[in-house]
Amino acid sequence: MPNIIEISDFAAPELDVFARLTEAQLRNRLEAEKGVFVAESPKVIQRALDTGYEPVSLLMERRHIPGQGRDIIARCGDIPVYTADRELLAKLTGYALTPGVLCAMRRPRLPDVEALCAAARRVAVLEGIVDPTNVGAIFRSAAALNIDAVLVTPTCCDPLYRRAVRVSMGTVFQVPWTRIGVTPSEWPERGMARLRKLGFKTAAMALSDTAVSIEDSRLMAEEKLAIVLGTEGDGLAASTIADCDYTVRIPMSHGVDSLNVAAASAVAFWQLRSR
Repeated sequence: MPNIIEISDFAAPELDVFARLTEAQLRNRLEAEKGVFVAESPKVIQRALDTGYEPVSLLMERRHIPGQGRDIIARCGDIPVYTADRELLAKLTGYALTPGVLCAMRRPRLPDVEALCAAARRVAVLEGIVDPTNVGAIFRSAAALNIDAVLVTPTCCDPLYRRAVRVSMGTVFQVPWTRIGVTPSEWPERGMARLRKLGFKTAAMALSDTAVSIEDSRLMAEEKLAIVLGTEGDGLAASTIADCDYTVRIPMSHGVDSLNVAAASAVAFWQLRSR
């Protein structure tokens, strides 16, 4: 039996997850492994459920309960489903619920890098990418272009931020990922050492006069390759580039010197995919 709860008190603490907690507070609530995140839109929520994520509560417009929210409610057991009309929910959350459905979900325990990458041939490493839109777009490209895993450095945006999840179209739930280090001191030196121990060659995507073309046959011939992508604007740190086995650039024309990191990731994943 669905547990439908009509919202009558905006200050109710059980609504904090949707209305008052920041992304960082959601991530670290109680303990990191007990944190939550918010997924939005029926398609994204369905993908999360398909891959085993645990729902905590739902927030949706009243009109969606018998409509596009019906199947989601049926899959979520007796968790609370908080509801009101569109205008009231916009006042609660501070923005219009364009997709009409939000779901608070428990964060999974992240695997070790070694366990995640044991059988992988192509992985992406995201260094300090802070824009959730870029992170979400990179995950979508990784899913579409057969990247086996994504590794996120300590200074990178959380892939489970609401906007990153939405832009990824839920593929963040499908592509295996974990953090390569918890504190900034663990990257790049210690992280690179872990990748080398796992048998990976590393390719830094960076602008350099000494960089090899992304079409270089040696790159495609590597059995295991980690594609390292840097932060918006500044790109990869000099120490990261120095630690990598290859520095790689995408040939440009018409005076364009670089691509947005999300666009560059799609080009790199396609060209360097496993043959």
